[in-house]
Amino acid sequence: MKLSIVIPIYNEEENIDSLINRLRTVVTQMQISCEYIFVNDGSKDHSFQLIKNLALADPAIKYIDFSRNFGHQIAVSAGLDLAAGDRVAIIDADLQDPPELIIDMFAKMDQGYEVVYAKRNNRNGESWLKKFTAKVFYRILKSITSVKIPVDTGDFRIIDRKVVNVLNQMPEHNKFLRGQISWIGFKQTYVEYDRKVRQAGSTGYTYKKMIRLALDGITSFSNFPLKVASICGFVVSGIAFMVMIYALYSRYITKDYVEGWTSTIISVLFLGGIQLISIGIIGEYISRLSENARNRPLYIINETNIKKEA
Repeated sequence: MKLSIVIPIYNEEENIDSLINRLRTVVTQMQISCEYIFVNDGSKDHSFQLIKNLALADPAIKYIDFSRNFGHQIAVSAGLDLAAGDRVAIIDADLQDPPELIIDMFAKMDQGYEVVYAKRNNRNGESWLKKFTAKVFYRILKSITSVKIPVDTGDFRIIDRKVVNVLNQMPEHNKFLRGQISWIGFKQTYVEYDRKVRQAGSTGYTYKKMIRLALDGITSFSNFPLKVASICGFVVSGIAFMVMIYALYSRYITKDYVEGWTSTIISVLFLGGIQLISIGIIGEYISRLSENARNRPLYIINETNIKKEA
């Protein structure tokens, strides 16, 4: 198997037929053997039934059906676990990322690269807020991590089998695949493109999920928030010390004070706020350690037509 194409699915019934037709056209042009792995991440529409019907007519179409929604990154990870191809492409089903770009990405792989990712020039059809927050997040992440994670990229990419094998050995539950792939290393490059408007349906990637992904990215590849919490502790301690000196000065030198209410309430509120922020940051890291320590399965498969070799 030359290429496996992993496609996470969450309520994409309106896009599946167009997607598979365009992918088939691409693979025909490339003249390679290929399998299409659809990972149904707890869809509430008819996505999974459509995929099963396609699989009955085409043995190259594989599917993995989760017992519930486990999240986009976990869905991609499941596809990587069961992919058989020498190279694996990752693409979403909303057709914002053009399947035709796989031809150029595959050609780049033939030049000796192990990872070829797609870099967005424009993000058409997205709100200014989503564009702005994404731009800020990727640049902050780049500045606070020791791993060089490319900006303006998603999970749309092709990776070599050796990269897939390493990813499958990384057991953390809070996946941030584009960061993990950058951390692995090997020879990487990119192709540029303009991201299209979603063809049909609505995105399942809400702001809540985006914030969670951002937290996973930051806490997985940087201890910068912990350093910030420590620095804030020193700064607040210094300010509290100066407030204490001021309170003593007002009490015993100028005699100009209001029975300690102002300094007390300011100190309590200020210190309490910093402590809560610091505890929250530490709690995020502890939560991730706890999830991995419990060693639960990353996902649960309800049904699949893929037979994994021993």
